[in-house]
Amino acid sequence: MQATPASPDAPPVLPADTPIHPGWLRVMHWLNALAVVVMVMSGWRIYNASPLFDFVFPKEITLGGWLGGALQWHFAGMWLLFFNGLLYMAMNLATGRLWRKFFPLSARGMAADLGAALRGRLSHADPRRYNHVQRLAYLFVMADIAVLVLSGLVLWKSVQFDLLRELMGGYEAARRVHFIAMALLTAFVAIHLVMVALVPRSLIAMIRGK
Repeated sequence: MQATPASPDAPPVLPADTPIHPGWLRVMHWLNALAVVVMVMSGWRIYNASPLFDFVFPKEITLGGWLGGALQWHFAGMWLLFFNGLLYMAMNLATGRLWRKFFPLSARGMAADLGAALRGRLSHADPRRYNHVQRLAYLFVMADIAVLVLSGLVLWKSVQFDLLRELMGGYEAARRVHFIAMALLTAFVAIHLVMVALVPRSLIAMIRGK
């Protein structure tokens, strides 16, 4: 009997002994997690010094103690996120992991996997493969972090990055872009933690690699 050809949207078949996450990825994942926690908590303290909206964040969940301290923490987290993120992208491109893990991505595959997820029937049988929902979510967070970095540059060095500032609609608009990107990143982290709680072996894989 002739084998049925694989769907163009199907992920590549990987050998059974392929590690779920290589060592370099696990290290970068935890460094990114640390950078995000530092940046978000210190960013909330910076926001409180000049709120955009009619609320502030409780000081108990902020980092830095005061504006100057929060700025120091924020810059430390920024450089860690920036350089770790660049290395992460370089390694993903150099090893081909970016294409293997996150592509192909199609509307048909997204609709099928999203429908399965909403019915509680989305399979996690092979943690080495990302479904379409995961692929889109991870690609989104990569783009969101890039927006965070670019808008952050405008807030940090507005005069030096004047073209970028104008492309974002001005300094105040860049503040809003930065805040919205932070809120979306925080939402991603919250959903990510829920999924880890539902599929705890994903946490083990990110620690041990298998």
